[in-house]
Amino acid sequence: MAAGEYPEEGEHVVATVQSLRNFGAFVTLDEYDGKEAFIHLSEVATGWVKYIRDYVHEGQKIVARVIHVDLEKGQVDLSLKRINDHQRREKLLEWKNEKRALKLLSQVAQLLGITIEEATSTIGDQMVEKYGSLYKAFEVASLDPKKFTKDAGKDPWVSQVSKVARESINPPHVAVSGILEVSHPASDGVLHVQRALLAAEAVAPESIAVQYVGAPRYRLTVSGIQYKSAEELLKKASDVALSAIKKSGGKGSFIHK
Repeated sequence: MAAGEYPEEGEHVVATVQSLRNFGAFVTLDEYDGKEAFIHLSEVATGWVKYIRDYVHEGQKIVARVIHVDLEKGQVDLSLKRINDHQRREKLLEWKNEKRALKLLSQVAQLLGITIEEATSTIGDQMVEKYGSLYKAFEVASLDPKKFTKDAGKDPWVSQVSKVARESINPPHVAVSGILEVSHPASDGVLHVQRALLAAEAVAPESIAVQYVGAPRYRLTVSGIQYKSAEELLKKASDVALSAIKKSGGKGSFIHK
């Protein structure tokens, strides 16, 4: 819970543009109690910046990198040009998730009959210490309640956090796919192909789908909660299909997309 502190150099922060000058922009740090920070014109973008308003405007929400912190003066300098699009998206998602998590914690506080300040300083701090972020803690409580209960212990708030998490956070889903090429030279080759495809689906019927693309090509798609496990399932399903078609005298290959 970063409120009341100062960010560290190199950290990515979310800020709101308050005012613009010819020499730079004054912003407030959303995650640090609205503390003021400054972006010099030379740190707005690569190359020469003629008009700062071509890049930022008052009221805009931005993501920047902290390049200097002077605790004695209470001065924080930021850079917009030293952060890429991927880092910007990741930080915004993290920030939005933490805002959402604070609302969930507020629901927990209401269920327990305590203030949000009390919930933040006790429950929230414990969750952040254990999982690195408040949202991650709620995510674990939703996706793996047994692990969350084991980690958190028997405190009375654990069941309420789990309840709110299950009601509010849906498991994230990922999908991975590839093209399976299978064929068989026999007169009943179509049946052998069908059996190979059915064997692939049978690996995990609830997660695997086979879609006709155009003989001999079929799209094999696996959906799941975790990317790694979905990838492993995709490989297993394609291996099963290829083994089945080759064992029957046909041929095949798999191209990951």
